[in-house]
Amino acid sequence: MTQDPLVVFTPSGKRGRFPAGTPVLTAARQLGVDLDSVCGGRGICSKCQVVPGFGDFPKHGIHSGEDALSGWNTVEARYDEKRGLPPGRRLSCQAQILGDVVIDVPPESQVHRQVVRKAASARVIEMDPATRLYYIEVEAPDMHEPTGDLERIARALKAQWGIEKISTEFSTLAFLQPILRKGAWKITVALHKTDISADPRLIAAWPGLHEAGIYGLAIDLGSTTIAAHLTDLDSGAVIASSGIMNPQIRFGEDLMSRVSYAMMNPGGDAEMTAAVREAISTLASEIAREAGIDPALILETVFVCNPVMHHLLLGIDPVELGQAPFALATSSALNLTAADLGLTTLPSSAQVYILPCIAGHVGADAAAVALSEQPGKSEDLVLIVDVGTNAEILLGDKTRVLACSSPTGPAFEGAQISSGQRAAAGAIEAVRIDPETKEPRFRIIGSKFWSDERGFAKAVARSGITGICGSGIIEAVAEMRMAGVLDASGLIGSAEQTGSARCIAEGRTHAYVLHDGRATGGPLITVTQGDIRAIQLAKSALYAGARLLMDTRGVDKVDRVVLAGAFGAHISPLHAMVLGMIPDVPLDKVTSAGNAAGTGARIALCNLAARRQIEADVGAITKVETAIEPRFQEHFVAANAIPHATDPFPELAREVTLPQVGFKKGDEGGGRRRRRRA
Repeated sequence: MTQDPLVVFTPSGKRGRFPAGTPVLTAARQLGVDLDSVCGGRGICSKCQVVPGFGDFPKHGIHSGEDALSGWNTVEARYDEKRGLPPGRRLSCQAQILGDVVIDVPPESQVHRQVVRKAASARVIEMDPATRLYYIEVEAPDMHEPTGDLERIARALKAQWGIEKISTEFSTLAFLQPILRKGAWKITVALHKTDISADPRLIAAWPGLHEAGIYGLAIDLGSTTIAAHLTDLDSGAVIASSGIMNPQIRFGEDLMSRVSYAMMNPGGDAEMTAAVREAISTLASEIAREAGIDPALILETVFVCNPVMHHLLLGIDPVELGQAPFALATSSALNLTAADLGLTTLPSSAQVYILPCIAGHVGADAAAVALSEQPGKSEDLVLIVDVGTNAEILLGDKTRVLACSSPTGPAFEGAQISSGQRAAAGAIEAVRIDPETKEPRFRIIGSKFWSDERGFAKAVARSGITGICGSGIIEAVAEMRMAGVLDASGLIGSAEQTGSARCIAEGRTHAYVLHDGRATGGPLITVTQGDIRAIQLAKSALYAGARLLMDTRGVDKVDRVVLAGAFGAHISPLHAMVLGMIPDVPLDKVTSAGNAAGTGARIALCNLAARRQIEADVGAITKVETAIEPRFQEHFVAANAIPHATDPFPELAREVTLPQVGFKKGDEGGGRRRRRRA
């Protein structure tokens, strides 16, 4: 008996089987995928555009062939003729599912747009930018002293600013003559230095005195989101911050899935490179529009990213990063131009700096965290955890700094969770469960009210309650453990075992109902046994990476923990510790660094000396490879328990008592429980 075609939607990760001929939009609606449509499937509004992915997708266990969707019909052809469809896009109301297929829902087709939580952190940065403005008065050309315009500009810079020597980009040279004449031989030039001792390059010029400023972009290129901070290169002020989903998600939610896609699909690396470069160009244009500036004034960009993103940004096949010894094409810092990377919305001569990678799978994002948080200058032993689809972990003090990466996967981002979604208005972001009644209350993104407070219903009327995001699922699981709905092994009890009707049967396992909105046309939002398993795998990888660094350092405890990234700002230390994401320390020793990788990128953007510093510091960081360390698996297995099977958590026990309760599958007569200290 043949099975119906399997459709997988990204970035949500939701999947299901549907009869051949089912419209993509119908499948999306039945699965609860966030896909917009205004015209009711008539092919008029174009809100439901999707991007099908073709090729082998090992992560999803399917091959998505070119014939997985029906061909263009007359409705799509007419729409494309009148308004135009971007290459590779389909109208989901018209495209029908014929075979196994992966469908990406781009941000602009989502009803509830992603909230990128990588905001810029307040930080005092000493300004010493690589790009500076210089106003000069240039001698007019003289037939009796024949010299070129560029040479007379160089002479003026030497006489008026003491700059001995310059060079220029070819693209800039072509515009110098009309600029000089328009300014009546008075111009402002932008000079860029790749090093303190390097000769500056002339990369832009304006007639007369240029007073509109120049700007730079600090970009944190993550595997799930791309966050950018538009920065004034004179003051260091962040003018605007914005972010978008990384479109590479449709090729694989985690890094190894993307490496596998490149391995199994000829030209797959080039597809992913084109997708991310286009997204960055779009983001640059949008952030400039938001700030009300001309994109031509963005003269510099600094990138931080993990090694796989690093290679795909540069157009380098990441296949070597998928197998030992995980060799990078280059780990050094790079100085490039926007033209080199095909960033079409920036001036071609705009300068690009990419921070150095540390080694293997510990990339420029970890280097940026090190630049921001300075573990090598810490008097006490600090563990810095940058949580994401791929976690970067640093452990160190003034004597030594260690680093590793840990493949946590996309569960912390809300993907691979049954009711999960990206952070957007309507998503549950915080949860509390009463340990006696087992009743939950929650707060959603876009509302300050908890669900049991007056004003909640009015506040959520517009967005609705749509799903649960990463911070919400982490708090939900931790709260379920504290309330006795979940045992230490991660098993959800039945209604009889827990004494709560919110624990419903789901096959041979159970799920916990957070919210049932079906009576008013909303979704049933549950935490399933599969969700618990996904979170266990993610947190175990994170904890095992931290323990491996502690083993290498020869310590059993750390003095303090710094949570970096979006999770650092949105998850309470208590819930992180109950879940067992981080080692046991006093809760007042767990702090948030916000978007440390983005802060490191801003420091490198604004301070040339900081670039030299991190390039030197990276060479002194000891990289620990989790993939080949035997104890990683041992730590991983023990960390599957909540909070942990073998490591004591005495500091956590001072804060909360965890129920000692054990459930058995199929044992419906339980319900008794004993309590013990954690």
